[in-house]
Amino acid sequence: MIKQIKFVSIPTSDQDRAIAFWTEKMGFKVLTDQPMGQQRWIELSIPGAQTGVVLFTPEGQEDRIGTFFNGSFQCDDVDYSYRQLKERGVDISPP
Repeated sequence: MIKQIKFVSIPTSDQDRAIAFWTEKMGFKVLTDQPMGQQRWIELSIPGAQTGVVLFTPEGQEDRIGTFFNGSFQCDDVDYSYRQLKERGVDISPP
């Protein structure tokens, strides 16, 4: 029986830049980084979470880069998380 979603995908045009953002700014960890066609299959883990993130753009989906993410992230304390992300240089709107 299905128990969870393993990962969600975030389309990206620059995988190295995306890895730097999601690891250095957001605190995610690289689980898998391997060649897959013209790109790499990159899976990231979120500390304390079961669902991961994939930085990969399926062929024909390039128009979604930077415009679409069908998901949301959850945190225990939005104000604390906001301050932490701002300190790491993440440009986000206040809660």
